Amino acid sequence: MAKWVYMFTEGNATMRNLLGGKGANLAEMTNLGLPVPQGFTVTTEACTQYYEDGRQINDEIMKQILEAIDQMEVITGKKFGDKTNPLLVSVRSGARASMPGMMDTILNLGLNEEVVETLACASGNPRWAWDCYRRFIQMFSDVVMEVGKKYFEELIDQMKAKRGVKLDVELTADDLKELAGQFKAEYKEKIGTDFPTDPKEQLTEAIKAVFRSWDNPRANVYRRDNDIPYSWGTAVNVQMMAFGNMGDDCGTGVAFTRDPATGEKGLFGEFLTNAQGEDVVAGVRTPMQITEMERKFPEAFIEFKNVCKTLEKHYRDMQDMEFTVEHGKLYMLQTRNGKRTAQAALKIACDLVDEGMRTEEEAVAMIDPRNLDTLLHPQFDQKVLKRATALGKGIGASPGAACGKVVFSAEDAVEWAKRGEKVVLVRLETSPEDITGMKSAQGILTVRGGTTSHAAVVARGMGTCCVSGCGDIAMDEENKKFTLAAKTFHEGDAISLDGTTGNIYEGIIPTVDATITGEFEKIMNWADKYRTMKVRTNADTPADAKKAVELGAEGIGLAVQSICSLMRTELQHSVR
Repeated sequence: MAKWVYMFTEGNATMRNLLGGKGANLAEMTNLGLPVPQGFTVTTEACTQYYEDGRQINDEIMKQILEAIDQMEVITGKKFGDKTNPLLVSVRSGARASMPGMMDTILNLGLNEEVVETLACASGNPRWAWDCYRRFIQMFSDVVMEVGKKYFEELIDQMKAKRGVKLDVELTADDLKELAGQFKAEYKEKIGTDFPTDPKEQLTEAIKAVFRSWDNPRANVYRRDNDIPYSWGTAVNVQMMAFGNMGDDCGTGVAFTRDPATGEKGLFGEFLTNAQGEDVVAGVRTPMQITEMERKFPEAFIEFKNVCKTLEKHYRDMQDMEFTVEHGKLYMLQTRNGKRTAQAALKIACDLVDEGMRTEEEAVAMIDPRNLDTLLHPQFDQKVLKRATALGKGIGASPGAACGKVVFSAEDAVEWAKRGEKVVLVRLETSPEDITGMKSAQGILTVRGGTTSHAAVVARGMGTCCVSGCGDIAMDEENKKFTLAAKTFHEGDAISLDGTTGNIYEGIIPTVDATITGEFEKIMNWADKYRTMKVRTNADTPADAKKAVELGAEGIGLAVQSICSLMRTELQHSVR
């Protein structure tokens, strides 16, 4: 009988193809004795089988999932669907290749009206209970039933306006209870049935939704761009919830063991108190720096720093981690080799060699050749930049220079780019649905979010300049304009972004050609040392050939225009 489901205690890092990256790493962290909320992984093979069975979970797979739930109940001492001691879980995707933000997550699964009332009473924290429930309804409706999150966001905005507050955390338990009722009414209006109350039905539909997300448009775009085969499928991770939204002694964060923008060694990341993980990555609130965690939760922070050292030494690479603190206790939710800019990749590879963690050959192999292209793109002319005055400043989330005309939607970014226009995409915050527009833009500017927000992570992965979290911007998306430093920018107005400093400039700042120096030069020298082939360039013009020689090319491989011209001449001669 095929095994479709593995407890975290049954897996390890070598089972990445079967368990996906997230599942394999959760299993590996469990093996290392780190504080991981326990759960199980439904394999990538189960995903493939789901599609072969006409997008249905067959009886044997479902049987193994329910048996795994039984084992989770033994491990946690909680019961799935129980009204007095309920087990709540998260359901997350986990492909073998990292695809941040491309697939779907459902948190707080297992809640219904009775369970939430019990939790509200038993915990003495009704606000937390109703916050979890409204989040679950929103995620389930959006991800599983594809209602669309905008309807729920509008209801939240209306409630905040009604109460005269700016942030979700300022809403009371009664406000959140009222919102939950509004959300369920919205669900029934859109779907035609009541919101499901049976936890097993919720779980089944959530797993199906994660499998489906492997085939959603944004995931397909990301796979094509990153050469990830469709046949791989995604695993699904079902994990006991750890709550960062139970009060001010709780929180959640995303952190890296090195700066993903520059490669500098040291803990780098962001943290929010009284929040769940989606609040950080979605950019709903602009988080605080990870160093603030030391002040708020000193004991958990000490443990977290030790975990970071353990993971980087174990994986021999910069780690990207998600974690939650619940009443001062640390829980690790994920680790993976972190996405990084091309500049950071070079520095990290060189530093790991210097630290004795990697060989020169291994360091060269760590570099994605496609990312090096970004280092050959122009940068701002520093002489002109010194004379320029920044209108505002956000967070430098993905380095580089970007200039272009302002657009306010992913669709417009794609359309303008097709016309040959260079554009900068300006959003309150980006979402996974914006992936095509982000690809078409020279740079991305957001009002909300930080260095670990969706916009930042995806931009770094694409080598695109990004400035996030510029809260001074007054956005008017409906009328396609924003105001910064008392100046209003309309669609089509030009701006420039510095993704390193976070500075925002009016107009177009000239750029200069890139050069090979520092770590780039060191890596290329190592590549020359171990390579077994010569490197030639394809060049259409004398200028192209000159630049290629400057960058180390050893000759011309193909001169496309010249060859085409020669072929035309020969053809004309033969006709005569």
